[in-house]
Amino acid sequence: MRRRELAGLALWPLLGAGAHAADVPDTLRRGRCAVLLRHASTTAGIGDPPGFTLGQCSTQRNLSDEGRAQAQRIGAWFAARQLAPGAVRTSAWCRCRDTAQLAFGQAIHWSPLDSTFENRKLSPAATQALRGALAALPAGGFEVWVTHQVNITALTGEFSSMGQGLVVDAAGQVVQTLAFDGA
Repeated sequence: MRRRELAGLALWPLLGAGAHAADVPDTLRRGRCAVLLRHASTTAGIGDPPGFTLGQCSTQRNLSDEGRAQAQRIGAWFAARQLAPGAVRTSAWCRCRDTAQLAFGQAIHWSPLDSTFENRKLSPAATQALRGALAALPAGGFEVWVTHQVNITALTGEFSSMGQGLVVDAAGQVVQTLAFDGA
């Protein structure tokens, strides 16, 4: 592979003293965890434009060209390590669904992952549903949940960049942070 392609597959564990890239696949294979993946890079903006309609991608802030490439790199990283999530769950927003489809070829909508940006009153119920699902994850299996920064922060207290993943254990604690760079 060319250097650029190798760099694009880079995984940078950012949390945990002594964490190494090799630790992440081991953590995922042990299971009882989920990767909270913030959707890949989008066109400029915050939230969605005026006139946004959930079922119409043309009215939303969507993945940029770099975001589509980033989502493919994410999927390539998992595939290269033979890491197959038990499920890939996603928000209904097009940027999340597209990230999941491009990375993993599949996406199951799960409403607790829907953005609570415009209605923060939904956040406690969504966060509780995420915590319940984390506690039920089996040993030897992991899931990928593609969602929004606001939902990730509500669950973990951590900020995540677009295309960044947080490996969260069954108790809801961040154990590793994954960044798929665009080098």
